[in-house]
Amino acid sequence: MGTNGSTMLEPLRQGLPPIDAASVSSSASCALPARYEAVRGARQFTDTTLAQWNLSDRFDDVALVVSELVTNALRHALPADTPRDHSLDPPVRLHLMRWAGRLVCAVRDPSPDTPEARQTDEDFSAESGRGLFLVESFSDSWGWHPSPSSHLDAGRGVNGGGLHGKVVWALFRLTDTA
Repeated sequence: MGTNGSTMLEPLRQGLPPIDAASVSSSASCALPARYEAVRGARQFTDTTLAQWNLSDRFDDVALVVSELVTNALRHALPADTPRDHSLDPPVRLHLMRWAGRLVCAVRDPSPDTPEARQTDEDFSAESGRGLFLVESFSDSWGWHPSPSSHLDAGRGVNGGGLHGKVVWALFRLTDTA
């Protein structure tokens, strides 16, 4: 996966029953190039992964959320000078993780900027910008946090080759956990 999934997901555990690390049954990730065609690749990766996990019945909702998270990362999180044709180190990464009763989709991007959902009626009538509203509507919860090493390195003034930016995640409950 490239990062310690346990560390990366710590903030999204708040408000949920504890997740035993031993209950993590599956995880998969893919690097996405800095071009909009990557959204199609993310959907295909999601379709293949969910089929392997016998979760194809969840594809429609999960794929919609993955599409929105990846689109937002490509549209809002990449600097304007990011090459859009290809990159040796793709700046966006999609992670899918499955626990007993939970599926998490997480998209890492290089921007530290806070993702903001539209809040007003005027915002909703705009031609774009409703992505996080859709994420909130189709997932059970969503949120974001700094990438683990960017959070750790920021306090030490380190600017190295580690992860940077943020992770935006969405959680789907697969079964009733009550």
